[in-house]
Amino acid sequence: MIRLSEKKDCCGCGGCSNACPVHCIEMKADAEGFLYPEVDEAACIGCGLCERVCPVLRAEEDIPFSQAAYLLQYRNEKVRRQSTSGGAFTAIARYVTDRGGVVYGAAFDENLRVHHTSATSPAGLQIFRNSKYVQSDTEKTFTEVRAHLRAGRLVCYSGTPCQIEGLLSFLMPKVPEKTEAADAAKDMADGSDANAEKKSDPLLDRLITVDVVCHAVPSPLVWERYLEMQRKKLGTGISDAKFRDKHFGYNYSTMTLLDERGQERYVQGIDTDQMLRAFFSDICDRPSCYECAFKKRYRKSDFTIWDCYPVYAFDAKLDDDKGTSRVLIHSDKGRRIFEEIRERCRVLEVDPDRLTDGVREMFHSVNGNPRREEFFEDAACMEAESFFNKYFPSSARVRLERTARRVCYRTGVYGVAKRVARKILRKD
Repeated sequence: MIRLSEKKDCCGCGGCSNACPVHCIEMKADAEGFLYPEVDEAACIGCGLCERVCPVLRAEEDIPFSQAAYLLQYRNEKVRRQSTSGGAFTAIARYVTDRGGVVYGAAFDENLRVHHTSATSPAGLQIFRNSKYVQSDTEKTFTEVRAHLRAGRLVCYSGTPCQIEGLLSFLMPKVPEKTEAADAAKDMADGSDANAEKKSDPLLDRLITVDVVCHAVPSPLVWERYLEMQRKKLGTGISDAKFRDKHFGYNYSTMTLLDERGQERYVQGIDTDQMLRAFFSDICDRPSCYECAFKKRYRKSDFTIWDCYPVYAFDAKLDDDKGTSRVLIHSDKGRRIFEEIRERCRVLEVDPDRLTDGVREMFHSVNGNPRREEFFEDAACMEAESFFNKYFPSSARVRLERTARRVCYRTGVYGVAKRVARKILRKD
């Protein structure tokens, strides 16, 4: 049975809840808004399947193997504009939808809560574009993926590294020792038996996994308080939110909020927007993010994708301020798929060591913010605008930075200024 002595030991992937053969595990939000497993001990049969699929308990060392690395820009400029970086995920997802498959990713529901859902058409992929700096609820999508795979359908699943490892652990549970409880689980788990690793291989041949290099996952509660504040300030409902909108271009992305008619009502950059400032201050992250078990280069996914702001360092011709993806390929399956999708993209092959050099988010957990406990106490009880103003006030320094960034952007020197700043930070 899953028992949490410390919350940092749970990444919230939902694998245990999906795997339980008697459905006695429910993912419930704690006071900070993060999901954790709650077990109905009276219904538990003691099979241990929940522990066998837990990716944190199964976390492995970073063991090197052969990889391929690329920079990518999707040729469809509309799609690239909507994407966080260069449109790599859409390129991979189109491979699946074009073959009648199902694509899973993080999207907003009608209340702008972030959850995992599916799409089966190229048009349906739009809901997955643009970053959502909130932890997604995977709900019962792991179970859905297994059903599609068993039916012979191609599936693509994207998410944070912990979610991807959670899915793979769910599909290939750790083989238990021979026990009476394990036999009971075998009879009830709908295929998740002691030989699951061997039997699951054909399933994994039809599964394409894509993880996104993750800084950390912020609290859904903080996101809800932010939306509460913005609805009140704007005097309107909010139909969509774009955490990394290219309103001013790729190098200076913004939080953009759309009203009920789909019109832009709010556009602010990382220097000013209080949700983005909270995210990058590491004050609102899940406890497991401060000791993340999945910060590594050699991953179990087929693809790892993330931003490439210093694209000029690889090829100045690609530096058009419209977005570029870094793509790290971990499997032969990934290599075969990439050869199929590259005709839709502008592609530059690079050395994997060079692609990953200096990418802190890939290798290091975020540092804890000393005000985190106080922050969440206030998040639960303060009026929303007062709460955000307390921790992220619009000070003279903030306003000056916003003005400086926009002047640099409008005069065409923003990219140069970022390069200089990046060099200084790397020297430090």
